Amino acid sequence: MKPINVGLLGLGTVGGGTLTVLRRNREEIARRAGREIRVTHAAVRDMDKAQAYAGLGLTLTADPFDVVNNPKIDIVVELIGGIEPARTLVLQAIANGKHVVTANKALIAKYGNEIFAAAQEKGVMVNFEAAVAGGIPIIKAIREGLAGNRIEWLAGIINGTCNFILSEMRDKGAAFDAVLKEAQAKGYAEADPTFDIEGVDAAHKLTILSAIAFGVPMQFDAAHIEGISTLAAEDIQYAEELGYRIKLLGIAKRHANGIELRVHPTLIPAKRLIANVEGVMNAVLVKGDAVGATLYYGAGAGSEPTASAVVADLVDVTRLSTADPHHRVPHLAFQPDQLAALAVVPMAEVETACYLRMAAADRPGVLAEVARILAAQDISIDAMIQKPCNEGEHLATLVFLIHKAREAAVDVAIAQIEALPAISGKVTRLRMESLA
Repeated sequence: MKPINVGLLGLGTVGGGTLTVLRRNREEIARRAGREIRVTHAAVRDMDKAQAYAGLGLTLTADPFDVVNNPKIDIVVELIGGIEPARTLVLQAIANGKHVVTANKALIAKYGNEIFAAAQEKGVMVNFEAAVAGGIPIIKAIREGLAGNRIEWLAGIINGTCNFILSEMRDKGAAFDAVLKEAQAKGYAEADPTFDIEGVDAAHKLTILSAIAFGVPMQFDAAHIEGISTLAAEDIQYAEELGYRIKLLGIAKRHANGIELRVHPTLIPAKRLIANVEGVMNAVLVKGDAVGATLYYGAGAGSEPTASAVVADLVDVTRLSTADPHHRVPHLAFQPDQLAALAVVPMAEVETACYLRMAAADRPGVLAEVARILAAQDISIDAMIQKPCNEGEHLATLVFLIHKAREAAVDVAIAQIEALPAISGKVTRLRMESLA
């Protein structure tokens, strides 16, 4: 049978890994796909650096439009990242009747609705397994493996940079800034780590997962996003004393009136498996009504782990390229005309348990004042610890764990607590999830 010809847009870490895996496992992949999958063209920025991959029928070009407009290419693999020119190139490939495989989570999260509509009209596929959690086949698991379930919620550690930083802060008791520099030195964090440490990267991935889990359009702009850059080492220590670990979680939950879509540092009971995912590894916990809770764990980034997902998409497209478009797996798991109009629930209406830390004057009555404010907002206290003042100081550290309460009520309570004369500075608030 005629081979499938693939054109790569980008031949960096993931592109190089994809080419390596396709060449190394060529026979095995052909046995699975039913025909040979070969990369014939690649668009690259650095021609000299890319020469290491040249040969064996690979043509290099500096112009990505040479790839997307080449009539001999069946599948375009977009691995350049970012929004532009990636969006223009992907839409051009679709307009030319080519299937697309991408690892670009930002592109799919922000423009997936437009891209999938264009692909539907042209009868081509857009696969994006590598856009979320690297080598973990989480999209296929939710979209196909859990197709018989009504997904109730999912929660994921989906940014390896943040997970490495939090793991190191807990293990070493180090401050955030020091561990970030270590992560950059090891290549786990970019020179400009903003997208990672401020939660934007995780929010892109969560947006994609929620769309597949609940059958809704991409709604990245409605996601609540908090990062870990202001997290203090003492909070990680106190959480540990209370039996919790802090992880940056992407959380999506279904409700009758909409979905929760939020990324933030989260206290998780230390006994949960996902709380013990360390270093740069990723994990996603998915709760279905029939199957219960399922956990998916593995490398969330890296050359060959991500290439594993890209090649799996190439195999899927190859298998289904001649199938009736109406009989293919829908991009967002549900048929395009069956997507639900569920909006994202405003954060003020979300209910979560919380960890509250504050510095308070070490005198009688302060605890009672704080408890009174919480009670007035119908917030009950689950646990409390008090750390004594250091020698020569007059401020004690108070940590409260509160039961589930509306975010708006907690906001009011925090503002009133911070206004007390006995309270110094801001109240630190971290949300908690039992993930039971």
